[in-house]
Amino acid sequence: MLPTGKVPPEKLREIVFKHLGVQGERVLIKSGVGVDAAAVEFGDKVLVASTDPITGAEKNIGFYAVNVNANDVATFGAKPKWFLVSVLLPENADEALLKEIMTDIDKSAKELGIAIIGGHTEVTPGLKKPIVVGTMLGEVKKEKLVYAGNAKPGDVIILTKGAGIEGTAIIASEREEELVKVFGKEFVERAKAFLRKISVVKEALIANEIGVNAMHDPTEGGIANGLHEMADASGLGFKVYYEKIPIAEETKKICGYFNLDPLALISSGALLISTSRENAEKILAALEKEGIVASIIGEFLGDKEKRVIVKEDKEEELKQPLSDELWKVV
Repeated sequence: MLPTGKVPPEKLREIVFKHLGVQGERVLIKSGVGVDAAAVEFGDKVLVASTDPITGAEKNIGFYAVNVNANDVATFGAKPKWFLVSVLLPENADEALLKEIMTDIDKSAKELGIAIIGGHTEVTPGLKKPIVVGTMLGEVKKEKLVYAGNAKPGDVIILTKGAGIEGTAIIASEREEELVKVFGKEFVERAKAFLRKISVVKEALIANEIGVNAMHDPTEGGIANGLHEMADASGLGFKVYYEKIPIAEETKKICGYFNLDPLALISSGALLISTSRENAEKILAALEKEGIVASIIGEFLGDKEKRVIVKEDKEEELKQPLSDELWKVV
């Protein structure tokens, strides 16, 4: 039986990636483990396309759909421009739910300068809650195209913002009443406000302009899974330092209360950047100028079998999560 959440990498290789139709003309980058978008050549520009469903949240689902898909496109160095969306509603849904979702999608798209160009809307038998599936399209000059599978041995790993951003916002919203009793209203409102940190479009485009080898936004499975996905895509290992990974106080307390690992909690809003040591300081300075917190958390290694985290000067294996911690509480 498959676990809840993303299908494990070995099953993707065994089942999914063996059934992808023809090779495709002008395809520069296609599906792979840790590769969240595809890239198709159009002259001196490249079309970048990504698709993702929102299944772990009900509140703000339209916001998540736009931003999560925009993030995937931006990690290829592309500016998100066009969005297609399928809205699947549960049986007995009313017009108010559809209006709420579409208003959310519209507002989020306008904030990022994105046009909604198509999609599908239906009431779906068997659904218990709405699901929104988005496909984002963007473009980038061919020479500025990057992707998660191009990290190099010796590259430093930069992480923006911190671990568990999206998970913190979702849990605070979905379990609000319970958490208010434990931590108070002000704390929960701060945690819910993590929603506004979810876009990585700005930092991705800034970093790419300076020069990166690879970027990836860690979604399901959090920072731990994101590191493994980049390492898988690039054929590398990594070494990171726990104390250098920013974890907000709200995330720590919510994870402590529900006994969750913050490094395996869905982390849209964070961006993993693989770059040369020469460019790392330039990127950190540029992000700081824009008010974006970022830290060097480790480096990629040539030995693809070595994937470790250092805690209190002790090196241990950083295992790839089988499932996101979010599914334990929502």
